[in-house]
Amino acid sequence: MVKFKAATSGAKASMQRISHYFGLHRENARSSLQEILHQPLASLLTIAVIGIALALPAALSLLVQNGRSVAGSMEDVRDFSVYLQPGMSMDQAEDLAKNLRMRALIAEVRIISAEDALVDFREASGFENAVGALDNNPLPHTLVVRPKITAEAHTLDTLAGELRDNPVVDQVRLDTEWVKRLNAILELFKRSVWIAGVLLIAAVVIVVGNTIRLDIQSRRDEIEVYKLLGASNGFVRRPFLYVGIWYGLIGGCFGLVLLVVSALILAGPIEKLTGLYGGNFVLHGLNIVTMGSVLAGGILAGWGGAWSAVSRHISAIQPQ
Repeated sequence: MVKFKAATSGAKASMQRISHYFGLHRENARSSLQEILHQPLASLLTIAVIGIALALPAALSLLVQNGRSVAGSMEDVRDFSVYLQPGMSMDQAEDLAKNLRMRALIAEVRIISAEDALVDFREASGFENAVGALDNNPLPHTLVVRPKITAEAHTLDTLAGELRDNPVVDQVRLDTEWVKRLNAILELFKRSVWIAGVLLIAAVVIVVGNTIRLDIQSRRDEIEVYKLLGASNGFVRRPFLYVGIWYGLIGGCFGLVLLVVSALILAGPIEKLTGLYGGNFVLHGLNIVTMGSVLAGGILAGWGGAWSAVSRHISAIQPQ
């Protein structure tokens, strides 16, 4: 019975310690937020800088994603044509189309029969009488092949070489220059996103770190009193870490507002522009994952900036 009471008392003590620990964190978080709100102008400037720094790489990422989407919507630009040898049957054309559809880099294969091609040529050329005088149809069956937007130029060149070696194929009309240019531009923007993201996150860390450093210096006397009373570095450090987390979280929310407002402002003109080229524009990438990434990046950068400041300055303050 005594052992049971001792175990029960030990469990209660552990629960009390855990409750006290989380209570301290809750109180530190609340007081840190109040401290930020008590300095509205200075806090607003810091939050604005953090929000802009977080919104810029996110905006560049959205630009790359939507660039791929716009390029993908211009489907006819990506097509290339495979002309079969004259006299080849429709069954041979369908067999070749079936083999192409099985390849991972091919999105779609459409067959234009020789008869349909002749009808289109007659209607488009205006030489109905001359075409009608022909004894035989001189046009071959044609495959219109649409590669996926992720297909690399050298992969398409290899495929075109294989098709040219096929005995049923007469010609392959493929222009991969646009693929090389598009991939080069998108790769440039992709790397720019990473570089801008790293630099701007570093800027957030520096801004938050400098703000926390000034806050530590202004409360130096208070920190010395805490340490005279026996407070550990961890106890003194905790409120400043929460200040950094709040700055990062609120700055991330501000960055999301900037991102959404910018997207709404630009969506109309971009939709009109793509409509002139026969495309349909739908904004991609502004989803829960993007928003969560911005908020998480802000919180981590804010915490990192606060940690870099407190780890250097808190331990250096010793009571006299």
